[in-house]
Formats: sequence, C-alpha cells, structure tokens
Amino acid sequence: MKITRKTTALTALGLGAMMLAGCASAAPGADAAPEPVDEVRLGYFANVTHAPALVGVEEGLFTDALGEDIELKTEIFNAGPAAIEALSAGAIDATYIGPNPSINTFIQSGGQSAHIIAGATSGGAALVVRDGIDDVADLEGANIASPQLGNTQDVALRSWLADEGFETSTSGGGDVTITPTENAQTLTLFQQGEVDGAWLPEPWVSRLVVDAGAHVLVDEADLWEDGAFPTTVLLVRAEFAEEHPDVVEKLLEGHIASVAWLDENAAEAPEVINAALTDATGKGLSDEVLTRALENVTFTVDPHAETFETLVEDGLAAGTQKDGSIEGLFDLTALNALLESDGQEPVSASGLGDE
Repeated sequence: MKITRKTTALTALGLGAMMLAGCASAAPGADAAPEPVDEVRLGYFANVTHAPALVGVEEGLFTDALGEDIELKTEIFNAGPAAIEALSAGAIDATYIGPNPSINTFIQSGGQSAHIIAGATSGGAALVVRDGIDDVADLEGANIASPQLGNTQDVALRSWLADEGFETSTSGGGDVTITPTENAQTLTLFQQGEVDGAWLPEPWVSRLVVDAGAHVLVDEADLWEDGAFPTTVLLVRAEFAEEHPDVVEKLLEGHIASVAWLDENAAEAPEVINAALTDATGKGLSDEVLTRALENVTFTVDPHAETFETLVEDGLAAGTQKDGSIEGLFDLTALNALLESDGQEPVSASGLGDE
C-alpha cells in the first residue's frame, strides 16, 4: 500500500488562505492565531493492540510524517482512563486508546473534549481463567481482574457477566468480584493464585496462556458480528485538532504508514514490535507469546464506528459511564481525504460524526 507522507497541496493552500484572510480581517483585540507547534505529545500503551503506535515510533514513521520542525514526544500508559486524564489536562495532544474511555470523555464533556480520527486495531481481547473454570457457571464467586475500572476490557467483562446473569459492582463484591489491576501485576497475581482470571488485551492474554497456564474461556471476537470489534482507536484533543489541523493530518499520515507497514511486513513485524516493547518496558516477549498475540489482532484504520452504539449500551449496563449522545464523536474527514488521495476506500463514521 502506497502512503503519501506529505501534506496535500490543497490543504496547504487552504491553510495559507485562511491565515491570509485572518491577517487581513483581524481587528484590534481579536484573538490571535494559534502559535505554530514544535512538538506533538502522543500517548500509547505497551500492548500488541497498540502495535501501530509501537511501529510508528520504532520505525520513525511519525517522525518522517511530522517533518524536521515538529518533534514527537511520547508517553506510555497502562489503560485508557489514565490516558484520558492526561489528554483532558492538556498533557498530551493525542493518544492510542480503547473505545470506551473515548466514549466516556466525549459524553462527560458534552462532545467538547476529543474526537476519534482513525481506527488502529480490531480484536485481541479475551477472558482467560485458571484450571477448574471450564464453564460460565464456574465463575460464581470468582475474582477476575481487568486493566482499569472503566477501560474497554473492564466494560466488556462487566457487560458480558451481566448478560450471563451475574451481578457485579464497581466498588467490588457481587456474584463475581472484578478487581481492576495493572496488567503486569495481574500476571503475577494469577501465577500466585490470587485472581482466578482476567479479561485482557494482547499480549497479556497470551502471556497468561503461555507463561501462566491459563486458558481462554471467552474470546471477545466471538461476541461480535464477523469477529470485528475495535480494540484501539486514535483519539485527538479537540482543541489541538481545531488549532492545528495540518499537524493532525501529518500525525495521521504517520499512523496510516504504520498500519500499512504492519500489513506489508508481517514477517518482520514481531521483531520490530518486540524491540519497541523492550524500549518501552525494559523487557520483550517470548517468540511464542508474540506469535500467538499477533494471530488474534487485525490492524486497520477503520474504527468500526458501527459498534459504538452497542459499546455505549455496554458501558451504561456496566455502570462505568454516564448516559449521553455520541453524535459527533468521530471526525474522519482528514483520514478519508488521505485514503482517497491514495486510491483507497473511505471508512464510515456510521452517522456519528464527519467523514
């Protein structure tokens, strides 16, 4: 897949025209134009489901797209709610993140906080459990971990348990106890017998299976039509996107290039991903874990917007989000312009934003 790494001439001309118009019409006391940025602060997780971010950083694809005048600064998070806190505080400009925290911040801010500008990963999440839990009924009284209260896997776990007739609580207790726990600690607690299982993203699903003897009770792909569900999207702070659309477009160019690289370099991808994980955490994954993890994910710029109304319902049922509209959550205009300029099909916002 050919990726265009330069801002389109049309965008450049449009921005130039707007700047000239602003200079010509600005009155004394009018708001000054935003200062040019010299850095982009990007968040992501050290997970296989965030491989487009890992590869984009490791292979210099973001740096190439942003150009010499804009520096890429990165920050690594464990789960979505923490990344949202940083985004809301203005500490980062964009982040790779799960869909549910994206929904939460959008609803809580009345649609003013951030917009999803692309998909990144589909699939790669599952409920893994210890020996002796072989059926749904065996979960009665179990203690199951999730990455963080309100994150995408936490919501999926709570929603699925509710569908199966179990009561849970966001404060603990219920028919099944859900214990939000940092992923690395979950592995340790599972090995020690302190938790009975966990609903996790890759590579942690595969780490518990390969390194700790867990088995998959529920593959989340089995719960969605055609097995397609969003695990990771690219979310941008609304104010940053409004003030610096040209920079957001460059970030998207790097993102598209990264997804394309993963598609075109399947044999080389495990080594590059592992190098990025080692840089991020100080330790890579075994070949067996990484191979298994990559078999369960698909990298795509399509955010699967058609699933988001269901995700809202799941969050409400789980008690981890407020009720509200997600109309306008997506802004896929820059993404689709880049795709169409490269002869690719646009992706849909499913009536939930601009495309």
